[in-house]
Amino acid sequence: MKYILILADGAADEPLADRGGKTPLELAAKPNMDKIAKCGRCGMLQTVDRSLTPGSDVANMSIMGYDPMKYYSGRGALEALSMGVPFPEGDWAYRCNLVTIEDGKMKDFSAGHITSEEGAALFASLQEKFPALSFYPGVSYRNIIMFPKANGSESFPPHDIVGEDIAQYLPKGPDAEVLLAAMRCAEEVFRDHPVNKARIAAGKAPATTIWPWSGGKKPEMPAFEDLYGKKGAVISAVDLLFGIAACAKMQIIKVEGATGFLDTNFMGKAKAAVDAANGDADFVYLHVEATDEAGHMGSAEEKIRAIENLDKAVGYILEHFDGVVLLMPDHPTPIVKKTHTHDPVPFAVMGPGFEADDCQCYSEKECREKGAFGTVKAVSLLKMVFEN
Repeated sequence: MKYILILADGAADEPLADRGGKTPLELAAKPNMDKIAKCGRCGMLQTVDRSLTPGSDVANMSIMGYDPMKYYSGRGALEALSMGVPFPEGDWAYRCNLVTIEDGKMKDFSAGHITSEEGAALFASLQEKFPALSFYPGVSYRNIIMFPKANGSESFPPHDIVGEDIAQYLPKGPDAEVLLAAMRCAEEVFRDHPVNKARIAAGKAPATTIWPWSGGKKPEMPAFEDLYGKKGAVISAVDLLFGIAACAKMQIIKVEGATGFLDTNFMGKAKAAVDAANGDADFVYLHVEATDEAGHMGSAEEKIRAIENLDKAVGYILEHFDGVVLLMPDHPTPIVKKTHTHDPVPFAVMGPGFEADDCQCYSEKECREKGAFGTVKAVSLLKMVFEN
């Protein structure tokens, strides 16, 4: 049996008071997702333990069956491995956002979704001025700092503190002094940088500094094939998912036009998933970031649009793939909160061996109230599905 898991990052939400108490999943026109729920079996998935921060890192690890309590070491480490960054023993990798800070407050955690080319130019200038750390540009605002012989530092995700005073969230701990010095250096280097001058002239947000967070050492995880006896593949646009794939020794599939934003190549990803599943892969993990980005933006319109665009891609999968299809978010990213929460997310499984329950559409309420699975812990999901 072949499997495709469609992961709509952050798609789950809370009822919107200005939208008649409905969620984006209820408001969106999504006949193909609804078909999976109606023809399959549904439930709620607890993806993040209450003791952990509800990030995409621990949530996606859990869904793949890797207990974060045992294997998680930090988001930065996973992304560094995805990027092929040199990772000597004892070094720490920190995720590093390019951000916009104004009047001491976090105005934009993505520096206006700065381009990868602009970010690379900024990082190159910073590396020249601050050689104590190694700066590796990634996709858009998502980058990596390598800290040699580090001891760790507590830090906060910048997307969780938008609009707040940054003083109480600055890095703390053994590595903090160097990280703070790097942030001050970035502020000076970026202030008159040609990239920022051009962005300001175009009416775009400048990258005023860097924000290091979620540092960690190199993790050690068993191979996906050893865990389940199945060859796995991951399709995404973000280094986090590719980092998990690298640790799990899964095939990494990159799709042209996959941006990790609202303009991503939804259909290209769907076609790549079908090709992989109809080829050597037994299990394909198709991750889409756009729904999460819309949640962080606080835009119901963009989230609904992202869900509907993804649904068209889901339709292609249903038309061209005969195996088991799984559908779920990794966590909610509610519009009103603009950040992740711990709440369970709706999931559906359709295919041979999964008898339909009473769910008629794919939504938080429908899966919670009518789903035959009830509430399932994410770390046990794939084992349950594969053994069914």
